[in-house]
Amino acid sequence: MRNLLERYISVFAFFIVVLIWEGACRLFKVPEFILPSPSAIVGSLGSLPAGRWLEHIVATLGVALTGFAVAIAIALPLATAIVSSRLLSRLLMPWLVVIQSTPIVAIAPIIVVSLGAGMVPRVVITMLIAFFPIVISTAAGLNSVPQEMIELSRSLRASRAREFWQIRMPYAIPYIFSALKVAITLSIIGAVVAEFVAAEKGLGYLILFSTSSFKVPMAFASLIILVCSSLCLYGIVVWLHKRLFPWSIS
Repeated sequence: MRNLLERYISVFAFFIVVLIWEGACRLFKVPEFILPSPSAIVGSLGSLPAGRWLEHIVATLGVALTGFAVAIAIALPLATAIVSSRLLSRLLMPWLVVIQSTPIVAIAPIIVVSLGAGMVPRVVITMLIAFFPIVISTAAGLNSVPQEMIELSRSLRASRAREFWQIRMPYAIPYIFSALKVAITLSIIGAVVAEFVAAEKGLGYLILFSTSSFKVPMAFASLIILVCSSLCLYGIVVWLHKRLFPWSIS
């Protein structure tokens, strides 16, 4: 019994919180537009057809995954350039810090005005939020190789490409996947921020529409779906790490 409790204690705690939440809403008769009960949130799932829910989920995941892929495609070469050249490092790092320090929520409307109201600005906003952790963590991983190994490879006249792929990259794999775990959740945040600014469908758009219409249970339901989607994507990244590079997991 004790082992069972220790294994599923987080699940038990979750259900206890939900029961307390439901009981408090019923006992104090809290209005739904202030704090809906869990039963009201579940009931709001039937306010839209399953096809409409799926349409909104697919729209948000499409933006998040596309932005995540673009962030990887930009971040990995940037990290490689930063590690390969001290001049490029001094040139690029200040710009990366400036981009990361700029509130994306503040410039999101400017991006939409500049690029239009299609999917492109939403992908750009998502990419800007997700790519910085990948750049920094990948660069740190590529630089984590012991200097003795680098000197040994150069004494054996190994090419720069061979040094990168066979020495630096294996050391960087744990760092890269740690960054990907962070970036995939940030991609969901970026997609929602983009949908707040300009979108006609998506879970972020649905939250904005629901709150403006005082349909707070539907907004909570959309939020829960977003959290579940983020957890699923995080789990996929963890699974890929274990599946593809099990030797890099301590």
